[in-house]
Parts: sequence; structure tokens; C-alpha cells
Amino acid sequence: MTTKIQSVHFDADKKLIAHVQEKVSKLKTFHEAIINSNIILRIEKGDDNNNKIAEIKLSTPGHDLFAKKQCSTFEEAVDTACDALKTQIIKHKEKAVG
Repeated sequence: MTTKIQSVHFDADKKLIAHVQEKVSKLKTFHEAIINSNIILRIEKGDDNNNKIAEIKLSTPGHDLFAKKQCSTFEEAVDTACDALKTQIIKHKEKAVG
């Protein structure tokens, strides 16, 4: 699985990139046919404290999965987006089997 991480209007540090790669790679245990993942990290303008956005798109054969979460930290946003994707993967696999 290839992973592409983009940080918009800021430079992501190595610790954040490692966290993102670790979380996204764990999704492979739920669906072994993930071809690639695109992650976009960006900061939304405004006074709100919850201004960190993580968008994750997973490409699988014949189907793409997507999650977008907004939280106070990028780590939290990535974690919640990965949880949402895990749920989508499980539902998608149940449909394929059933």
C-alpha cells in the first residue's frame, strides 16, 4: 500500500507523519486489498480551537472509502478518521460477503 501525506499551509513534523502512517497502515489488517491511501492535513482558518482537519481516502479494488474529521489536534483527527474508516471497511466487507 502506498501512502501519500499532504500538509496544507504548514509543514508536518516527523512525529506527526509517523503517527499518520502507523494509524493508516493498521487499517490494512481489516482489508488486505487496500491499494493506496491519500491523507490531507490542513488547518481551517478561524478562532475555533477545533481547527485541525484530517481527510483520508482509501482506494480498494472497485471502491473508495473516505473519512474527514475535524478536532483540536491532528493526532485526534487522524485517530477518529481511521476509526470511521474501520467501520466503513467492516460494513463494505459484510456487504461483499452477504
